[in-house]
Amino acid sequence: MFNATTGTFNATLYNNTDLCTLDTCPLDWAQVDYIPSLAGNLIYVAIFGLALLLQIGLGVYYKTWTYLIAMVGGLVGEIIGYIGRVQMHYNPFPQNPFLEYLVCLTIAPAFLSAAVYLCFSRIVIVYGGRISRFRPKTYTYLFIAGDFIALLLQAAGGGIAASATGSTQQTGINIMIAGVSWQVFSLAAFAALCTDFALRVRRARSLDLNPQYDALRASRSFKLFLWSLGIATLTIFVRSVFRCAELSGGFDGSLANDEITFMVLEGAMISIAVICLTAFHPGLIWKGEWRELARSMRTRKDGKDYQGGALMSASDTDRESGYQMR
Repeated sequence: MFNATTGTFNATLYNNTDLCTLDTCPLDWAQVDYIPSLAGNLIYVAIFGLALLLQIGLGVYYKTWTYLIAMVGGLVGEIIGYIGRVQMHYNPFPQNPFLEYLVCLTIAPAFLSAAVYLCFSRIVIVYGGRISRFRPKTYTYLFIAGDFIALLLQAAGGGIAASATGSTQQTGINIMIAGVSWQVFSLAAFAALCTDFALRVRRARSLDLNPQYDALRASRSFKLFLWSLGIATLTIFVRSVFRCAELSGGFDGSLANDEITFMVLEGAMISIAVICLTAFHPGLIWKGEWRELARSMRTRKDGKDYQGGALMSASDTDRESGYQMR
């Protein structure tokens, strides 16, 4: 059918590929130079869909509201993105499914990294605020703000790149690269501060540790939780580096049109991160402590005010400060 069409009809389809089908247009006119795998993309839809249900159930039960919001944002984005790729399996030419895939899968991991940052600020309190270089909530504000910047850049760039052509499309791609690069930088800085905190914990005296959470720190489940956060951070970082390289080559580049590499370095990496963040959900590990730790940050009782193996009251802290001034 395609070979029998007239030049005018070809020009019409070429200028508006939303009208194309696999029967009427060549594959190299499509949004990607391959037909996305139906089975592979449905597997990812199922993984993220199941994780979403579990996250909602666990989040409501344990009242880990901020963590729930971050995870739901990331998982909904992943689901929409892979549904877009499923639609592209049946017809890779229309722009809307490509836009769903491009924008949603680009921004979704920013929400997942936000969930990791929320956990780390509470980990600081569990070990003891006086060990940390910064106050616990400083980590949250700093990295959530960085995540928000990355999110805006990626969303804006994705929208421009997917709906434009020529130099305008390249501008959108460059904005997306800036957003993903900022996310890579934020994750690298986060990993550096985590390493710094871990070294400070190793050097800390027993009196420097927060005695309220001795049992939690000693538990096997808490140690596994720390490993799961490390793995999630690493896999999100690997995925972000891949997306930088992919976008740098443009939509016509080899990486942007290599489905196997995409399914491994995008889909598999984020799946591992989501499995870690769900299987070792902070509600399962910390029970009701998540809310208590949140209150600690709001009331500035972040684990700095303890001495001699017991938490100090506000009046004790003021009294100690008064003695020191004398």
